[in-house]
Amino acid sequence: MAELIGKAVIAQGGGPTAVINQSLVGAALECRKFKQITRVYGARHGVSGIIKEDFVDLSQATSHNLEQIGMTPGAALGSTRDKPDKDYCRKIFEVFKKYDIRYFFYIGGNDSSDTCRIVNEFANSEGYECRCVHIPKTIDNDLVITDHCPGFPSAARYVGLAFAGANLDNRALPGVYIAVVMGRHAGFLTAASAAFRRFPDDGPHLIYVPERQFDTKKFLADVDDCYKKYGRCIVAVSEGVWSGIDEKGKHIPLIVSLSKDVEKDAHGNVQLSGIGALGDLLSDLVKNELKIKRVRADTLGYPQRCFLGVYSLIDAHEAREVGEKAVQYALWHNIDGSVVIKRVGDYAVEYDLVSLDQIAAKTKTMPDEFINAEGNNVTDAFRHYLLPMIGPAPEADRLFAPSAPKLD
Repeated sequence: MAELIGKAVIAQGGGPTAVINQSLVGAALECRKFKQITRVYGARHGVSGIIKEDFVDLSQATSHNLEQIGMTPGAALGSTRDKPDKDYCRKIFEVFKKYDIRYFFYIGGNDSSDTCRIVNEFANSEGYECRCVHIPKTIDNDLVITDHCPGFPSAARYVGLAFAGANLDNRALPGVYIAVVMGRHAGFLTAASAAFRRFPDDGPHLIYVPERQFDTKKFLADVDDCYKKYGRCIVAVSEGVWSGIDEKGKHIPLIVSLSKDVEKDAHGNVQLSGIGALGDLLSDLVKNELKIKRVRADTLGYPQRCFLGVYSLIDAHEAREVGEKAVQYALWHNIDGSVVIKRVGDYAVEYDLVSLDQIAAKTKTMPDEFINAEGNNVTDAFRHYLLPMIGPAPEADRLFAPSAPKLD
């Protein structure tokens, strides 16, 4: 088979992460090793940059600059929330032909993999040789087949440390603390709140994920039991928890049940991220129904994705390697697909490439063995799955000293 010669384009889509730039750098530097690739472009703001022909020439970036970018959170090229349909993808394909782009590497989640699939189908149908490889990324950890997704371990580390800190605060000034964590359909990130529990009474004491229906009466009973047992209660709740099913068979977000005045995003979905409404509504519910005076609520919000200085070294290494492997599959093996991570041994990983239609537009949720029978916490199996990816926590000890006797 003749070598496929032409330009490569790399793009980033969806929410940024602490390590998405590692994948960008891994792919860019690997592309520059192959003489078949005549130029390496980066598309500004994902696929929208492709159709606008808004490119940067990564071939001319210094290796040092790229290495520094790899260690920087966020999306260096800029990202997009565009969800391309067939007409949109046809425009992408036309730009590819215009610029003689023969290699497309798209770093992103479910929608990004679907974009690769549609563009790949256009290329095949018109006999235009173009390798399309999806590079996985999502803090939600909801891509199917892959053991875990680059970006998730670093976000999970942030969440675990945030709750460990909240636990120390809550022990000093007891009360009920509720924090809302990202995750519309999958609860992996919310479950990570349990990562660094050390003592039997450490919080979070209650964890609610979208894989289980949320019952407000049971929630109040859970909080009441915990508060009576420990004199305090820390709650982690996913932004995507739901309270029922509508006439179309779709989940009704809890925030809709508790408040009819809800925001919607550009795609018509109920706005879950970046607002504090759900935490406040649950806080009011606890105050009003359980008559507990000290109740506080937080929304961890966007810092979960790109918090500077809180990342997993393993995550950074794996994010770099999935970028490199994507290029190797396209150039050495001349195939399209999506890179997946396979866990082997006690903790090591191997990489594989699966067909785009196996990944595209599909969502993975937490398996049953990761959630306790009551649906309000995680199991040891989940922590065994999580901990090797995120690294150890700083030591947080307790004061052990006997009470001094009171004087008569």
